[in-house]
Amino acid sequence: MIEFKDVYFEYRSQSADQPATRAINGIDEIIREGEFVAVLGRNGSGKSTMARLMNALLLPTRGTVWVEGMDTSKGEMVWEIRKTLGMVFQNPDNQIVATTVEEDLAFGPENLGVDPAEIRKRIIDAARYVGMEEHMRHSPHMLSGGQKQRVAIAGILAMEPKCIVLDESTSMLDPKGRKEVLNLVRTLNRDRKITIILITHHMEEAVDADRVMVMDNGRIVMDGTPREIFARVDELKKVGLNVPSVTQLMHELKSKGFALEGPVLTVEEAEESLKAVLDKRRKTRGAPDDTAGAGAPSEVIVRIRDLTHVYMPGTTFEKKALDNVSMDIMKGEILGIIGHTGSGKSTLVQHLNGLLKPTSGSVEVDGLECGKKTLKELRQKVGLIFQYPEHQLFEETVYKDIIFGPTRMGLSVEEIQERVKRVLKILGLSEELLEKSPFELSGGQKRRVAIAGVLAMEPKILVLDEPTAGLDPQGSEEVFSFLTRLNKANGTTILIISHNMDQVAAYCDRVAVLNKGRLEMLDTPRRVFSHGERLHELGLGIPEITRLFRNLARAGYPVSDNVLTIPEAVREMAGTAPGQGHDEGGMFQ
Repeated sequence: MIEFKDVYFEYRSQSADQPATRAINGIDEIIREGEFVAVLGRNGSGKSTMARLMNALLLPTRGTVWVEGMDTSKGEMVWEIRKTLGMVFQNPDNQIVATTVEEDLAFGPENLGVDPAEIRKRIIDAARYVGMEEHMRHSPHMLSGGQKQRVAIAGILAMEPKCIVLDESTSMLDPKGRKEVLNLVRTLNRDRKITIILITHHMEEAVDADRVMVMDNGRIVMDGTPREIFARVDELKKVGLNVPSVTQLMHELKSKGFALEGPVLTVEEAEESLKAVLDKRRKTRGAPDDTAGAGAPSEVIVRIRDLTHVYMPGTTFEKKALDNVSMDIMKGEILGIIGHTGSGKSTLVQHLNGLLKPTSGSVEVDGLECGKKTLKELRQKVGLIFQYPEHQLFEETVYKDIIFGPTRMGLSVEEIQERVKRVLKILGLSEELLEKSPFELSGGQKRRVAIAGVLAMEPKILVLDEPTAGLDPQGSEEVFSFLTRLNKANGTTILIISHNMDQVAAYCDRVAVLNKGRLEMLDTPRRVFSHGERLHELGLGIPEITRLFRNLARAGYPVSDNVLTIPEAVREMAGTAPGQGHDEGGMFQ
């Protein structure tokens, strides 16, 4: 289906005195028809560049790329190549073109000259596949980020290509949406023999692939089955990656002397492995430490009362995004906000710095009632990192982008430069990037620059909307490690919107669950994730480790059913009860 022969690619800088950046560094690779290939690699390793070379969005600086025997450098073949190979981008706004979902799904088939009756069938099937059949008459630009991504995927499916490349295309989806899309991808691969190339930073998504390719510095450095690749835990860590959480757990248990078969890739495999160990031992089942209110922050910094927000009231597009939400956010806490795609998460946080005004109800931040008169002061208190970092990057250079906010705060040049150095160090950004255009950076680097610009203003409250979407595992870990340090050292209150349940469980003090614009739960991670069935009904999930130990406990094995993280799981297997990681105060609604 696809062949790379001695392929190199360089991005030429906009500045004449800047050297070109080599993104692909000599790839020789064949992807066969009907294969399901997962591509892993840290940010900037060349994954997206390789994907764009496949459908002639980019042409090799040297070497040749063939798609079903067609040379991508031959201009007359581009139409056939893109008819054969469909691509779903990380940011759906890059490929949504129409005014309604229905029209957008029909755009590709119409341009292929498909019969109208067949187009109707295709777009209905595609919308149903991705769970967007109820939104056919909606404007795509009125949808949430996750909903837009489903539309983008459905638009490619409606074209019925022989090969589909998905470039981090599930990064903005909720757990249910991600699972549905992956099931769809597997079905297309299995039943229709469509070749699938899945670029992802979610290691669990690569488990069902036929083959996994690992990229680093523009080269393919590992190539094998998922079981072969994920057995090389330490090598993957050296290239900024990790392994599925259950694989990591088993790896750590082996290092503690547990006799386990391996490698393990799924919860079900881990369950069977641990049962064999637990059958040989007897211990008293530990219960998590759940002392209500132990050490929990008690001072309120954000007070939300009866908050309702309606988009485009009085029009046919009227939509109630928030419905009578009341909650307190405590000073110095890390609060996770979770919910299905379109549940109102982004709408909620955009009220905190006045980007949106309540239709009714009130929002008070650090003693300030949100309103026109308080906007400037409010926005110095609340820093907001958007879902797509490129939406808030606009200057000529990275340096100018980072100093934009601090400059308008009236800080001295010395203080601004000191803050820039500080945030670069915290976020692991090189000073060499400062004179580059932010639009030349990889997706992960853009995200860090966007975070740097907000952090340089040193806000009391930091709000991050999907902060690690599109980041490699090492980058995600660094962001959360930094956020934890910022929270502990400066007392910064941090709000994190996330679809990653493992990260929410590991780092958040409390979790707010939104459902159709209403606040469904507000409590500690341990108590929220104890309601696995309800979360599943809401299109969410629980951490893989929690699911593993819950299954073991229900099967009668002497383990706690409320384990959240890998360190807790290791302690539980060693005979120590989990629960030391979070303060277990809070409120359940």
